[in-house]
Amino acid sequence: MTDIGITVQPLSPAEHDRHLRRALVASTVGTLIEWYDFLLYGTVTALVFGKLFFPHSSPIIGVLEAFSVFFIGFVGRPIGAAIFGHWGDRIGRKATLIVTLLITGLATVAVGLVPSYASIGVWGAILLTVIRLIQGIGVGGEWGGSVLLAMEWARTNKNRGFLSSWPQFGAPAGFFLANLAVLVFSWLTGPQFLSWGWRFPFFLSIIMVGIGLWIRLGILETPVFQRVVQEERVERVPVVEVFKRQPLQVALTAILRLPEQAPGYIFGAWIFTYGTQVLGMSRDFLLIAVLVQAVAAFIWVVCSGTLSDHIGRKNMFMIGCVVMGIFGFVYFALLDTKIPGVVFLAVAVSGMAVMTLYGPEAALIAESFTPRLRYSGTSLGYQLASIIAGGPAPFIATALFAAFHSSLPIAIYIALCAVCGLVATALLTDYTNKDISAEYRGV
Repeated sequence: MTDIGITVQPLSPAEHDRHLRRALVASTVGTLIEWYDFLLYGTVTALVFGKLFFPHSSPIIGVLEAFSVFFIGFVGRPIGAAIFGHWGDRIGRKATLIVTLLITGLATVAVGLVPSYASIGVWGAILLTVIRLIQGIGVGGEWGGSVLLAMEWARTNKNRGFLSSWPQFGAPAGFFLANLAVLVFSWLTGPQFLSWGWRFPFFLSIIMVGIGLWIRLGILETPVFQRVVQEERVERVPVVEVFKRQPLQVALTAILRLPEQAPGYIFGAWIFTYGTQVLGMSRDFLLIAVLVQAVAAFIWVVCSGTLSDHIGRKNMFMIGCVVMGIFGFVYFALLDTKIPGVVFLAVAVSGMAVMTLYGPEAALIAESFTPRLRYSGTSLGYQLASIIAGGPAPFIATALFAAFHSSLPIAIYIALCAVCGLVATALLTDYTNKDISAEYRGV
């Protein structure tokens, strides 16, 4: 037993495989719940919050104000990455992930309790902002730990892309459940959805958190971190050390996410604003299209992660960058036909372009950092992108359309993000076929 309470356990191959499967389930279910919580907010922001919390603004200004609150969650994510990255590298992946799940879930339930502007005036928006920040902090510490929980049980590097893609599966699956919950309560509550029906999907989070905690409490710490502890290589302040020793990797892993995260929030959240206010499509039509998008996405994300094991993490990601740079123009050309079937197709397939990047991304980022700094480095690189990519994307898209009254500048914005991702990825080392046995020696 070490001084931080982790037992280094030798496991037979059969036991190892059993714990690997449990770790995969725990990481996948955990990320599904976390992303349900975080992405639900994005969907409801586009449909409800502008009208409910900023009622005296014009429609376009109300949307901008609502997405400003939405952005606060992304500000919280790097903060959470620093806090929980530190503890994930100090006390372990498992304990940290239990805390992040609780924080995010309870914050999500709290969103459903916030009174509207009609009840408490501007204090409703202030409460939303604070809760969104707390939610972002929880999510900021979740992703890195979930990826490591799956990846660090791998015996070789031949299937790390596949294993790491399962926590990635949790994002589109959570997105599917979030939109399904909104659609169901939209149908059940009808015209009352805008006044109180939107709250119920947030309340469902407490049930999901209970399930996630039950699963995570039953797993073991990863063999890689156990070995780091056994050989007394735990860093005192890992967040500081990763900036001292691997600053380039932190910067590059943040930049490479631009073509994945920025379009992801345009295709998955901002589409409700564009679809209802510009294209004239109904809320339920778009929700169904996005549900199909999510299904296609969570099928493809594991496939793209698995492909990266065969053609290389970098190669797969760079292919995704090129696809995304072109797809942005195709996407808006299809949307702007305003033909319902064509619009539905564009929305439905857009998630696959994002998942071409998202599948290999987890292993590509995590393998860029040494094991004793990996939770901190992986979390910071991934979550810093929230400030430059995901958080501003709906706001930028709204502002560009308001300024130019055309979708073309938004497609150009997506293409520029793809170029940035391509360059950043080219500068990283590809560890697809590298020997990882040293990780089990705590180096």
